[in-house]
Amino acid sequence: MAAPASRQVRRRARAAPRARSAEDWWWDRLAPSGSGYHLLPSDSMLLVLSEPGPARTRAQRRAARRTPRQPPPGRAAVKPKATLRSDPAPSPVPAPTPEEGPDAGWGDRIPLEILVRIFGLLVAADGPMPFLGRAARVCRRWQEAASQPALWHTVTLSSPLAGRPAKGRVKAEKKLLASLEWLMPNRFSQLQRLTLIHWKSQVHPVLKLVGESCPRLTFLKLSGCHGVTADALVMLAKACCQLHSLDLQHSMVESTAVVSFLEEAGSRMRKLWLTYSSQTTAILGALLGSCCPQLQVLEVLRLLNLMWLPKPLGRGVAPGPGFPSLEELCLASSTCNFVSNEVLGRLLHGSPNLRLLDLRGCARITPAGLQDLPCGELEQLHLGLYGTSDRLTLAKEGSPLLTQKWCHTLRELDLSGQGFSEKDLEQALAAFLSTPGGSHPALCSLNLRGTRVTPSTVSSVISSCPGLLYLNLESCRCLPRGLKRAYRGLEEVQWCLEQLLTSPLPS
Repeated sequence: MAAPASRQVRRRARAAPRARSAEDWWWDRLAPSGSGYHLLPSDSMLLVLSEPGPARTRAQRRAARRTPRQPPPGRAAVKPKATLRSDPAPSPVPAPTPEEGPDAGWGDRIPLEILVRIFGLLVAADGPMPFLGRAARVCRRWQEAASQPALWHTVTLSSPLAGRPAKGRVKAEKKLLASLEWLMPNRFSQLQRLTLIHWKSQVHPVLKLVGESCPRLTFLKLSGCHGVTADALVMLAKACCQLHSLDLQHSMVESTAVVSFLEEAGSRMRKLWLTYSSQTTAILGALLGSCCPQLQVLEVLRLLNLMWLPKPLGRGVAPGPGFPSLEELCLASSTCNFVSNEVLGRLLHGSPNLRLLDLRGCARITPAGLQDLPCGELEQLHLGLYGTSDRLTLAKEGSPLLTQKWCHTLRELDLSGQGFSEKDLEQALAAFLSTPGGSHPALCSLNLRGTRVTPSTVSSVISSCPGLLYLNLESCRCLPRGLKRAYRGLEEVQWCLEQLLTSPLPS
């Protein structure tokens, strides 16, 4: 009697309806029964695959092969050849009627707002092109979502045939300009960041279209462009009232055009990138004349075949207010230039909020000149010398002035190629051993390539800076062999410390 009772209990358990979970509900929503799709979960995604048609029997497959094909329209049917076989042909089995295919409008099930948000995540990660152009060809709903101007906030326009001979380039630029006449008002009405690369003849019409259709533009970069006039930049400054960042590096722009632009939009400019030329002195003079009080980033890229010879101030000429909001200044170059302590003081005498100072290649800058700067919260200081001449006389003392002033805020320090003595470097790096408040130093990157730093100094720095993640000891003549290399990551830096503590001192 016990066996039939257990069977009845199992039958009741099987017959009882099972409660549907949230996962089952989502699976039914994504691939409902009868839609022709099924779900296949994998490691990092969920695949929606079309189900194959119903399996046919062997007799049905034979009957389908024996069924005569229908002749194409306009051609007479060919009579089958007579056979000598006397057996009656088997009656053909009708082919099964195919089931209804998947819904052709499955893309319309996703709300437009959700689709735009999904596209926005992809655009934020990889940019609008080429994804939006490809998504617009999927279906009408995707085209409508990809056409939303809110997605086209960052665009890079490269001239056709860039890097090729000039033959046919003007015609190709005019053809692209005709397309931009439609794209600007219909796609780029909410454009915020625009980059033009290698435009030679049609820069003025493109900038005119931008001024007419892109009132929200905040960043403009012109790379390798020619024919940028003062009228185009002034018109753009008046039309785009939110434009606050301009990058003109590697482009041929007259200094008068840049000065006219700064006179019109200098009060709101925050970031400016320039390439040094013989006309840069006029631009820097306008900057020092307090035309850009809110400037935060200033980078002057110096070419190898030009030397910076700034004009001195005249007698009785008071310096301007400078750049009170400046946070980054880059005057780096690969060879020695002529930026002196006086020039640096004129640029930074009113910049107490400076965070980054890049003076690589500036061999005439001394620690005493840097100590007089008003910035007290410097986080990145780059003083590396690369490709210096043997005829230059480098300072052998003064490095402690730098570390004692900024040891509590410095995160990156580059002293590569400097000629400071062993004792001077030891005193300079000893400033990181005792920070105010007893907290650990913020130093995470230290470049001592080509200096006379000693093993004891390096081991003391590593021990006192637990957050040090990059250490460059290449070509350090006072270190043992095998340790003169760059260390990246906490494990490699700690391994270097262990080797310095156990290795014998070099003879």
